Amino acid sequence: MDMTGKTVMITGASRGIGAETARVFAAAGANVALIARSADAIAELAGEIGPQAVAIPCDISRYWEVAKAVENCQTAFGGLDVLINNAGVIEPIAHLSTADPDAWDQVIDINVKGVFHGMRAAVPLMKAGGGGTVLTISSGAAHSPIEAWSQYCASKAAVNMLTRCLDLEERAHGIRAIGLSPGTVATQMQREIKASGVNPVSQLDWNVHIPADWPARALLWMCSPEADTWLGDEISLRDEGIRKTVGLI
Repeated sequence: MDMTGKTVMITGASRGIGAETARVFAAAGANVALIARSADAIAELAGEIGPQAVAIPCDISRYWEVAKAVENCQTAFGGLDVLINNAGVIEPIAHLSTADPDAWDQVIDINVKGVFHGMRAAVPLMKAGGGGTVLTISSGAAHSPIEAWSQYCASKAAVNMLTRCLDLEERAHGIRAIGLSPGTVATQMQREIKASGVNPVSQLDWNVHIPADWPARALLWMCSPEADTWLGDEISLRDEGIRKTVGLI
């Protein structure tokens, strides 16, 4: 997939899937806007990638910061073609009856409101430019309850519905909206899950988790017309057919 001349904004770009996605899209020729709260980490990644990357510190739970980030992206590269809603958190891993309400709320602010903020700020600019692609990281947790993950399951279910709503409202205006459910990925989030010791996911051996570049490469493929079958839906990397199509096995 040649992304030369295209501009991609990636939230949660400081590490894990987000950082690998920035590298994969830049290697495909795209300009990449790196969005995260960790200014030092995205500045270092932008330095690694070179002049086709710009680091934009941003707290996605605040709409005005996301709107400003989109504005800065437009100033840097002249537009926006792809938004990748990758940022997400899972802590606190706790049962509903003992979870800290403020910490629970913060997960919703980042995982749900952050995705809405990205869509709300980016889609008008994309439409003005003739269309664009919005890709969002989903999860199996969007569809099944998992012990002590009420905040994460609820947030990912909401994100799945946001993707479907965006597709319903904007497909006719050139907006492609698709979710990606990557399965378990060898990132810092999995370390947090393992440290919790709660539910079967925390008991998985580390070697069963896929590398972060797999979802990154899948996201690149999802920008192609080959993925149009899944508009308004989500793609699962647990599906061997998808892995083969993307070239992961």
